[in-house]
Amino acid sequence: MGIKQNLEKVRARMTTAAQNCGRRPDSVKLVAVSKTVTVDKIREGIVSGAIDLGENYVQEARKKIETLVDQPLTWHFIGHLQSNKAKYAARLFDLIHSVDSLKLAKALDKEAGKAGKVQPILIQVNIAGEETKSGVSEEGAIALVQQVSRLKNLSIRGLMTMPPYFNAPEKVRPFFRRLRQLRDRIAAMNLPGVSMEELSMGMTGDFEAAIEEGATMVRIGTAIFGERQ
Repeated sequence: MGIKQNLEKVRARMTTAAQNCGRRPDSVKLVAVSKTVTVDKIREGIVSGAIDLGENYVQEARKKIETLVDQPLTWHFIGHLQSNKAKYAARLFDLIHSVDSLKLAKALDKEAGKAGKVQPILIQVNIAGEETKSGVSEEGAIALVQQVSRLKNLSIRGLMTMPPYFNAPEKVRPFFRRLRQLRDRIAAMNLPGVSMEELSMGMTGDFEAAIEEGATMVRIGTAIFGERQ
């Protein structure tokens, strides 16, 4: 199957998952993960309606963003971001999903200020406490949100997580639920400048469970563009 058919299939599954839990299908955004995908393949995706694109590496994304500057796209940074790349990230990306420390937040705040913008971000939470993954701990997330909310060139829009990998999506569900509950706790605090509208969670293997647990963005690569080279 081609990219167009893959996208149609993914969107149909997203719609079903949303309807199964009484949500509107348009309440969930599809972020097509285009890391390692060629510009030609990305163009194929754009023609088929993929307008939110997710990238993991600043250098790789920079070339694609420059090449596709004529397209009406929203670029999402979804990988681990080092503070020394904040300068580029704040200029290139519409939403950064992976802010997990005050140091990184301060670097982004500084660069967004220089660029004359308020940078929308998500706080990445390592909900399972896995040592191999980035993200602030569940306990540390509230304190980090409070600290970052004071930075005037950043706008916190919600939370992101990458749960443990299981072959069975049902095993991942509790981690998605915990992120939603954490989001609700933070939202109830009514912190100035913090909106908890976004939950970025769910990938090719488990996005239906994520939608049923409240995801507003799912990050899907393989099911759209095929296996990575």
